[in-house]
Order: sequence, then structure tokens, then C-alpha cells
Amino acid sequence: MKKSDITILVVDDDPDILEILSYNLNAEGYKVVTAENGVEAVKKAKKKKPHLVILDVMMPEMDGIEACEQIRETKGLENTLITFLTARGEDYSQVAGFDAGADDYITKPVKPKVLMSKVKALLRRFKSDASESNIYEIGDITINRDEYKITSKGTEMTLPRKEFELLSLLTSEPNKVFKRDDILNTVWGNEVVVGGRTIDVHIRKLREKLGDDKFKTVKGVGYKFVHE
Repeated sequence: MKKSDITILVVDDDPDILEILSYNLNAEGYKVVTAENGVEAVKKAKKKKPHLVILDVMMPEMDGIEACEQIRETKGLENTLITFLTARGEDYSQVAGFDAGADDYITKPVKPKVLMSKVKALLRRFKSDASESNIYEIGDITINRDEYKITSKGTEMTLPRKEFELLSLLTSEPNKVFKRDDILNTVWGNEVVVGGRTIDVHIRKLREKLGDDKFKTVKGVGYKFVHE
């Protein structure tokens, strides 16, 4: 996919930040759409169908957390990539942001090189490999790689991209312990800088949705998907 075919929605109530981010993204060749609050962000996301949303957390009218949740609930936008812009503490950004369905977060003040690394790493997943596009079953779970959907015990659900890719990785070799560093590199990419709790948050969400017994923590090493 060419950069000129990729639309990025940038949302922030600070006009200076909007200008800086838009300038750098435009300079890289991306199509850029902007919004100044959460309400406007949801409207433009529905209209423009962006590939990526860079979303400020603290905004008037509707904050980024609520805007993220509404975007995730909109038909056709379930798999839109969302990364938060935040000046808050790391723990809040990760837990609240990931619970709302975010894929990543960027801490303010934003450095252009960090921004570009994050954007490129997030967008790499649109470069789909046809050989990996398939549907497979493991136990009572059916995984549809084409649509980022799973069926568990007869119930179909759409997972946020990071959760889906983490689940796909762990189920690719059941009962194998995947090291934390390998998980980060495979799911988040070498260029993405994430906090130490990132994997833990995503595993917790998968446990809530699919069952605690399916995921085992190997202390000091990593995680595995349990399948007998």
C-alpha cells in the first residue's frame, strides 16, 4: 500500500500540535485529516474511514477514551488502528487506553522521529501476506485471519488488532512458551517503544474474553496458549 493511499486522522484540541503532526505526516506522503475534539473525530472517522487515528486523550466535549470506544463500535471501523497522544502517566495511558480498544500510545511532547517510527510500525500490518490469510481452529476457538474475527464456543467477536495478533502468535504453536521480548518484537515491532505492562494488559483482556485457563504465565519468561 502506497503512503498516498493511507489516510491518517489526527485529533487534538491544541492547534500547534495539530499543525506539527500534520506537517510531518504530510511530508512523509500520507493523507492527513484533522479534528479538534472527540465529537468531531468520531464524525470524521465515520466519513473518511482512516487507516490510523492519532487521538489526544484530554479534549473538550468528548475525551479520547470515549471517542476511541465509539470508533471501535462503528461498523467498518472495528480494525482501524488507534494510537493515543497523552501527557498523563504511563499506567493510566496503557490500562484505560487499551481497555478502550487502542493499539498503542505516544507520550507528549512528540518527537517527529518517534512519531514516524510509531506510524510506520503500526501501518506495517496493512501489508498483508496472502499466505497468512486463512481460517483455522484450535480447540473451541476459530480464528479468521482475513477478518480479524474469532469464534469462541459459538460466539463470534472482533478483537482489537493487537489482541488478535497476540492470540494468533500464541496459538500458532500451542503450549510453546513465547518469551516476552519475542512477543514484543513480533506483535509490536522493533521500532515501537512500549511499557513493561503492555503484554500483561493484553493477556488480561484475552483471558476475560476467552477464559483464564487458556493462557499460562511462565514467571520471568513469557506466556503460552494452553491446548491439550
